[in-house]
Amino acid sequence: MNYRHAPGFGRTSLVVGAALLATAATTFAAASTSATTAPKRLVGTFLITKGTNVRGAPHGSYFRMVDPGGSTTKGKFFSNPDSRAINKTFTLISPGTAGGLKTGSFQPAPSTAFDAKGDSRAKSIILPTNFTGINFSVATESTDAQTKIKVSAPSITVLKGKLSGDLRAFAANWNNLSFNQGSPKPNGTRPGLTAPVTGTYNAKTHAYVLTWASEIIGGPFNDFTGVWHLTGTFRAK
Repeated sequence: MNYRHAPGFGRTSLVVGAALLATAATTFAAASTSATTAPKRLVGTFLITKGTNVRGAPHGSYFRMVDPGGSTTKGKFFSNPDSRAINKTFTLISPGTAGGLKTGSFQPAPSTAFDAKGDSRAKSIILPTNFTGINFSVATESTDAQTKIKVSAPSITVLKGKLSGDLRAFAANWNNLSFNQGSPKPNGTRPGLTAPVTGTYNAKTHAYVLTWASEIIGGPFNDFTGVWHLTGTFRAK
């Protein structure tokens, strides 16, 4: 049979060809949409803007602590008598020697993590800061100092200007003690008021805001919750 001249052959070929083109276009569009909606890892340093007082209110980066039974939005919040903030429930923090929090790698405390007084000697992420007469600071380690659980390096991703992440390696050092202050916790849970890492990111200016909450487990501040608010700019690795 001469298929070139078979009845309906030309019309059928056109229909099949159109269908194939439509399928290809749909596949391409789906792939493009998937690429633009996939979270992007931000690997580098989240440079920290120093906490200051602006018209009587805290500005920049700071830490707060919620009393047991309180909430992260309404408190009651613990008052730090040695805070530089006018409102002593805010403890203003300053960038450390690395400028801020690194993602994709760790920033461990020195091998001697505390001095004779119990002040933290970690100074890569933030500078040691007076908290009730004793300097506290933070570090990220491959093995959480409190729980002894191996953890992944800090990771932050962005999708459509919204930040999320995994900061289970994040810990605060104070008075010869280490308190995990990550979210989630080293075992992957979020007990109590522990809240996910969230925030915003401007891809043009690289400005960011990063917040999370982490319940303290054990020690003199058991059942208190740390609330972290970091602002600044992101510098890619």
